Amino acid sequence: MSEATRDVRGDNEHPPERHRGPVVLRRGRQAEDTTTDQRLLDSRGPSDWVHTDPWRVLRIQAEFVEGFGALAEVPRAVTVFGSARTPRDHPEYQLGRDIGGALANAGFAAITGGGPGSMEAVNRGASEAGGLSIGLGIELPFEQGLNPWVDLGVNFRYFFTRKTMFVKYAQAFICLPGGFGTLDELFEALTLVQTKKVTKFPVVLFGSAYWGGLYDWVRGTVLSEGKIGDRDAALLHVTDDIDDAVGVVLEAYKAWEDTH
Repeated sequence: MSEATRDVRGDNEHPPERHRGPVVLRRGRQAEDTTTDQRLLDSRGPSDWVHTDPWRVLRIQAEFVEGFGALAEVPRAVTVFGSARTPRDHPEYQLGRDIGGALANAGFAAITGGGPGSMEAVNRGASEAGGLSIGLGIELPFEQGLNPWVDLGVNFRYFFTRKTMFVKYAQAFICLPGGFGTLDELFEALTLVQTKKVTKFPVVLFGSAYWGGLYDWVRGTVLSEGKIGDRDAALLHVTDDIDDAVGVVLEAYKAWEDTH
């Protein structure tokens, strides 16, 4: 083997490299001739970096840490969804207050999206009844911050972080009449229960006049065409009675306690 051949092989086997934390850069793809510490302490420049994906990962991590820290010691709780557009003089607003109060009286904290409308009503009812009223807000361009009846509030930038908190710290979902946000959370909860990511987790649809058409479609179309099974369809409980809704929650919670 000639010397030239050995040189080429040696270059291929041991190309020049630089290390950037756990990342190895070879064959001319090295980073700048500075260290990470030097760039941190010595640089002054544009702030575009705060909008880059690596920085977003840290923001996402921070949101999870803040959410877990704030909610870790919350007692048993129920997440209640409903429309942000429900006016205070609407019957559904009073219904939300009554449900929040009933949950508090049954020993459950009430978790909502923290906004106005039905969410405010539930927080208000829970707070007025002496229960813990929790609001998990989201950064949106068209809604205000947390409503004044939230006792413990966390604001999130990312929907998926907030959704994790809705499920992780609740023992049930109650859905009041609502729009796309309510529907989104409803079907995410159903998917998590169907796939056994969460167990003993009832989903209550409150208001048969509002939810009846959806329920009929699920059973008459989705179930009848074999897209879900009987057990999946049974995950939904439609009611117009607050005592019935709270009873479903209590029964499921007891079943959960018995297995933990």
